Amino acid sequence: MAGNRPTIGILTGGGDVPGLNPAIRAITVRALREGHRVLGIRRGWAGLVDYNPEPGADNSDCVQELSEAVVNRAGRTGGTFLHTSRTQPSQLPRNRVPEHLSGYEDPINDLTKDVLANLEHLGVDVLIPIGGDDTLSYGKRLHDEGANVVAIPKTMDNDVYGTDYCIGFSTCVTRTIELTHRLRTTAGSHERFLVIEVFGRYAGFTALLPTMAGAADRCLIPEHAADVEQLTELLVYDHNRNPSRYSVVLVSEGANLTSHEGMSFESEETDMFGHRKLGGIGDKVASALKEFSPRYNNARRIDVVNQRLGYLVRSGDPDALDSIVPMAFGNLALDLVHRKQFGRLVSIHRGTYDSVPIASVTSEKKVVAVEKYYNKDRLRPIYEFDGAPLFIMTSD
Repeated sequence: MAGNRPTIGILTGGGDVPGLNPAIRAITVRALREGHRVLGIRRGWAGLVDYNPEPGADNSDCVQELSEAVVNRAGRTGGTFLHTSRTQPSQLPRNRVPEHLSGYEDPINDLTKDVLANLEHLGVDVLIPIGGDDTLSYGKRLHDEGANVVAIPKTMDNDVYGTDYCIGFSTCVTRTIELTHRLRTTAGSHERFLVIEVFGRYAGFTALLPTMAGAADRCLIPEHAADVEQLTELLVYDHNRNPSRYSVVLVSEGANLTSHEGMSFESEETDMFGHRKLGGIGDKVASALKEFSPRYNNARRIDVVNQRLGYLVRSGDPDALDSIVPMAFGNLALDLVHRKQFGRLVSIHRGTYDSVPIASVTSEKKVVAVEKYYNKDRLRPIYEFDGAPLFIMTSD
């Protein structure tokens, strides 16, 4: 331990989002001033997999000492300066096992004992992983194995169970609204439908909230399989009553159509967490809208502007909320460290900062409560706010 204070390790895993660097900065600055040593684990769980404890090994790609000078430079920027990966140490393919490790000959291997040994070799007393349910599920595994873990939720989809808010969500919603409004000029100029595919594998928050804010007329979310003819009829109605003769639909990447079974994927390849890369539902919706539009538009086809926002909403600097909440989450994490309350996930519940057991992450999926927040007949949000929290949808 440094100065009789625990040595703290920080890592970021999964997809990058704006707000990660402010969280790292908040933890580091306060921890250093209170006498802790702070280590940044690079490239998510990959840094702890690849770390080589042998004397003289070069581990500069796996771990770095954090200082105020380092985190202050990065703290106002997007992404993660520690870098990230989708490495899953308990599901590591044989060809991904580091050369300095032996005894792993199975097609898929569990390197958890080496991860724990590396944490001990580094002198990390408390680990603070920042990530979504995949990253944090392995954090729970380490907690179950006896490691001291305090977790921070991060994901643009806002789908980590146990917290109303995850780092990155506000910036995602802000970018989605901004970019959708930009694309309106093209849709209006050509009197077309505007189909925008946004993030959201299992949860439709990133489509629902921008629609609620007026960015779109309709939205499709993973929690409800939509009839594309119903969508076409609604969008034709929106199109024809708009003075500029266009209408907009936001489509979650994990959305389902009654006419197409299951999600749409770019390829058959999966990551270590078993996820295939989503993509293509926007194309299917756009094609169907062109096909069915004459039925509801006096036999005249309406063409489509089809755009996938993708990484545009996860790049760049954090907005105000994703600068403030990560700062608070970082301080909450240190409060838990000082109280020796490990195995916790910092959280927000109905506008109040709190924490919950890290087991919440794997207990169930956080999704849109369709009956409360989504009008299935109108394919749009339900606009009822009395007694609702700031972001409308809670982790309840």
